Amino acid sequence: MSGRAWGVLFVLCGAIFLEGIDVAMLNVALPSIREDLDMSTGMLQWVMSAYVLGYGGFMLLGGRAADLFGRRQMFVFWLVVFLLFSGLGGFATEGWMLIVARFVTGVAAAFMTPAGLSIITTSFDEGPQRNKALLVYSGTAAGGFSIGLVVGGLLAAINWRWVFFAPVILSALILIAAIALIPKSARPDRTGQGVDLAGAITVTGGILLLVFGVERATHASAAWTIGTIAASLVLFGAFIAIERKSSSPLVRLGIFRNGSLVRANLAGMLFAAGFFGFQFIAVLYLQELRGWSTLQTSFALIVIGVDAILSPTLTPKLVAKFGNARVIFGGLLLAALSYALFLPVGADWTYMAMFPSLIILGLAFSLAYGPLTIVATDGIAEEEQGVAGGLLYTSFQFGAALGLSSVAAVNIGATDGTSPAELLDGYQAALVVPLVAALVAAFISAFGLRSRAGATDAEPAATEIPGAAEPVEASR
Repeated sequence: MSGRAWGVLFVLCGAIFLEGIDVAMLNVALPSIREDLDMSTGMLQWVMSAYVLGYGGFMLLGGRAADLFGRRQMFVFWLVVFLLFSGLGGFATEGWMLIVARFVTGVAAAFMTPAGLSIITTSFDEGPQRNKALLVYSGTAAGGFSIGLVVGGLLAAINWRWVFFAPVILSALILIAAIALIPKSARPDRTGQGVDLAGAITVTGGILLLVFGVERATHASAAWTIGTIAASLVLFGAFIAIERKSSSPLVRLGIFRNGSLVRANLAGMLFAAGFFGFQFIAVLYLQELRGWSTLQTSFALIVIGVDAILSPTLTPKLVAKFGNARVIFGGLLLAALSYALFLPVGADWTYMAMFPSLIILGLAFSLAYGPLTIVATDGIAEEEQGVAGGLLYTSFQFGAALGLSSVAAVNIGATDGTSPAELLDGYQAALVVPLVAALVAAFISAFGLRSRAGATDAEPAATEIPGAAEPVEASR
């Protein structure tokens, strides 16, 4: 890759690192925020849920906006919004101010992230060059989350407001580099491609209600949850009807005929559900049952961040040798193994007893996350790369919300008291959820395997046609 290409990749990696570290730092700062702003548990939960709603709800619209209005333009504009509202969150004196700031920050990330991903997929040639760029990108994202756990603990020990001010400094540096390094491009030709406003409203409303319903499932009645999800399904039905008739749809429904894209999104959703659900229970176990401090917990979990090293080093070699589909399948099986090893967790487990699960999970993330990103965008037309990225990140975000709400519901239902034994029963029951999610994800990804020369949907094998002068690619 040229020096300019590396510069562009550096800027985009900085942005996805920023997004990861922002979320992770806030996770460990929540107790300090509650104490300082005198927030109830329900209101504190909204500090996290507001970001999830903004991020998950507007991601698909953000991906399409990148395709229609220019990837660089969308990336830079929404990076500025991210910077401003992250800073405003640090000045919040009331809980509602922080919640509003987090929602807008989530919306900014929803537009910024697919724009950044589509800049990579359109700037690097499909094949080894793009694969390497995407694996470096995914490793950086993982590193941001892992490093954020520790940095957040350190900053919160000084003052929780620095958890918001630190991303402002980082995003300002990224903004300067983006303006200097990301090349300007002509505005996309939108002739005959009007903005599908009706489609945007219905799908964004549907995603918002679905994520909201799942996120609040453990805090609301069953009737309320069912009603919310039913309303979201009605909006999705309206969206499909609108897209069928639209001359310039927000999402071309034919994109879902790409089997590798569909499998990558489903597997990614389930993988995220297991990954975030497991971390949630592990944190509760370490802090509630074992009495570990926030900083001790952060350092204990940082080993999962080994994927930041392995994604750009080991994974490309494995992809080159075995193909994306087999690497993804192996990563999902390792995730299931990690969760299975943690199932018999005891009240007096040493850190070395937990270590195999944590290190294997880091390896699983490095094998699954990057190749899923490659497969979800491979073979997609350039003018739909933003949509493909938006679909994938929507799947990841919804999966995270689904995993968190599911493990919380099981944990609450299986915990009968506050004694160590009763708390442990709840944790062990909840740990089954990530295991099941990983196994189902592996089952879905197995359909992408082909025995013939290790080909995958994203990497078609050359097939000899009798009488043909040249080999042709097998049909996707």
